[in-house]
Amino acid sequence: MFRYLPLALAACATLAHAAPPEPVVTTLMHQALSDAPGKEVMMLTVDYAPGAADPVHRHDAHGFVYVLEGTIVMGVEGGKEKTLRAGETFYEGPRDVHTVGRNASRTKPARFVVFLLKDKDKPALIPVGSH
Repeated sequence: MFRYLPLALAACATLAHAAPPEPVVTTLMHQALSDAPGKEVMMLTVDYAPGAADPVHRHDAHGFVYVLEGTIVMGVEGGKEKTLRAGETFYEGPRDVHTVGRNASRTKPARFVVFLLKDKDKPALIPVGSH
C-alpha cells in the first residue's frame, strides 16, 4: 500500500504546480477613429475560468476594464493589487506593465470587458519577460 505513496505525492505536486488556465479573450469590435488618425478602439471580453491568470504583459494602450461577473485581481508594476467585483473598474496606462491579472476565485468563473484605445499598427497585447 505505501509503495505507491511517493508516486501519488509526486502526482499531487505536479498538479499543484501546473500553470493556471489561460483566459479566453473574444474580440467584440475594432473601430478606427476618424477624428484621431492612426488610433483605434478595441473592445474585448475576457473570461477567466476558476483559478485562471494572465501572463505578465502590457498593452501600449489606454486600457479600461469593467467587471461583468465574478471577482478579479488586477495590478500593474509599482502599484497595489486591486480586487474588483462586478460593476467595478480598473485603468491601465500605455506604459504600465500588467503584473497581476487573475480570477480571485478557484471555484467560480469571472468575466470582464476591456476597452483599449491604441495605435492601429500596435498589437493588443505585448508579452513581457519574466519579472
